[in-house]
Amino acid sequence: MPLYRIREAADLLGVSYDTMLRWADSGRIEKQTDAAGRLAVDGEALARLARERAETGVSASANDAPVAAHSARNRFTGLVTRVVKDTVMAHVEIQAGPYRVVSLLSREAADELGLEPGMLAVAAVKATNVSVEIPAALPAARARR
Repeated sequence: MPLYRIREAADLLGVSYDTMLRWADSGRIEKQTDAAGRLAVDGEALARLARERAETGVSASANDAPVAAHSARNRFTGLVTRVVKDTVMAHVEIQAGPYRVVSLLSREAADELGLEPGMLAVAAVKATNVSVEIPAALPAARARR
């Protein structure tokens, strides 16, 4: 399982280094030492924390960072939080800041990528259809028109 340095873990969760260190010191997430002797956290534990934060609605977006360059696709960097495989297909969930991205791919592809909870992954999204929704409650100024 991959280890993430405290700084990397903080960046992935969209929190400060100090917050991540405080969580590790308080036991909210178990800290370890990497091969270079630096403080780190286990990827699987980090994925659980990312999922917990997303489910309670308190996560920040790693995608809010300034963009230096981009492709035509939307890219969401995050942690794999769940992988469910059957004989043919795999269901993979990635928590990218406040966004939960779900992908259905072949089991063979998931196996070749070695996908498992706690891994860093990028979900590249290219859609030919975009759904538009109207909120249930419109702001007062718009409702009067």
